[in-house]
Amino acid sequence: MTLVETHPRETARPPSGAVSLRPSGPRVWADMTVEVALSVLDSSRAGRLLLCDEDGRCTGTVSRAELSAARDGARYTDRTQLRDIVHSSGPSFSL
Repeated sequence: MTLVETHPRETARPPSGAVSLRPSGPRVWADMTVEVALSVLDSSRAGRLLLCDEDGRCTGTVSRAELSAARDGARYTDRTQLRDIVHSSGPSFSL
């Protein structure tokens, strides 16, 4: 005899409207250049990039406006890294 499941099992789901504590989105690291970060942003079609430290913790975000302002600034070179333009803000998250 083959057993047939007549009632699907309830799976544990987070309540609707629940906020995830883990940020999602494209990640970049502080040693990346502004040009590389802009390329990642363009290819991902995201509004912001998550800035991560060496341990994979999210230490902040960077937007297209911030990257563009840095690229258009007088101190910009093709070697300008994200750590040179972004200040850590907000809580850290392990990803």
